[in-house]
Amino acid sequence: MRDSFLKMLLPLCMFVLWLLLNQSASAGQMLLGLALALWLGWASSRLRPLRAKPRRFWLLPGLFCKVVVDIVHSNWSVAKLIWVPRAEMAPGFITIPLEMRDPHGLAFLACILTYTPGTVLVDIAEGGDMTLHVLDLQNEQEWIDLVKNRYERTLKEVFE
Repeated sequence: MRDSFLKMLLPLCMFVLWLLLNQSASAGQMLLGLALALWLGWASSRLRPLRAKPRRFWLLPGLFCKVVVDIVHSNWSVAKLIWVPRAEMAPGFITIPLEMRDPHGLAFLACILTYTPGTVLVDIAEGGDMTLHVLDLQNEQEWIDLVKNRYERTLKEVFE
């Protein structure tokens, strides 16, 4: 039952998105949207040889809230850096050792860090080290603790 629901989740989301983007629920749009959603859902499944096996979905809303708060806080900090420049701003690179190995969890982590203003994910090495560029790198250990305790721990619980 769960597998059939998960297989139909992508086409269902694509169908709803099609109807929202077309702003019409006419029979023609519904038929075309359904056909496209089923065909594209089937075609895209062939492109992903490794399937995600997330376990603890209930942890994701809390992570989402943390990410939103961090993005708002980071927007404020970057705006202050731009509008009120200071001499002690120190951009830099930091290497963070990761324990997580699941590619889906690593992709989530990459998105979280790249969406946050002032940070850019540079590389994830095969050994598990992640290189991150930070616009204002004042305390390297603080960034390591933030990524490992705030994001990686939750993503590891969900994906591994």
